[in-house]
Amino acid sequence: MTEFTGFKYEDLEIGQSHETVHKITADDIQRFAEVSGDFNPLHMSDEYAATTMFEKRIAHGALTASYISGILGNNLPGPGAVFVGLNMRFRRPVYIGDTVTARATVAEKIDRGNRVVLKIECIVDGKRVIAGDAEVVAPSRGA
Repeated sequence: MTEFTGFKYEDLEIGQSHETVHKITADDIQRFAEVSGDFNPLHMSDEYAATTMFEKRIAHGALTASYISGILGNNLPGPGAVFVGLNMRFRRPVYIGDTVTARATVAEKIDRGNRVVLKIECIVDGKRVIAGDAEVVAPSRGA
């Protein structure tokens, strides 16, 4: 069960961050393919992936990015936050067995509309695999 530890807009501070850690499994990739409909053989077939520049199966980029969504909805800001924008770059592949650290850090608060810009990143073995920013509308204490 997921623990919700969210914050109201008024309680967020620049530099505040939250991170989660996930180990990528073949089952994660299979379940993500079933939900998303993306059965690209680069993700699903060892034989096919061996013929590519990656040489083995890689996780869906959107699977890795979804860990950021988990942080925004559960922890920072957390319950009640509305995800309104995402800008990210996929910098490196993520393989089965990799451990991904996903992190979101409050970079800016925009009082009008309780908007929050967060720097986001996913890291494997000390290297960024995803980098970018996300924008959310955070709940307020008065709501």
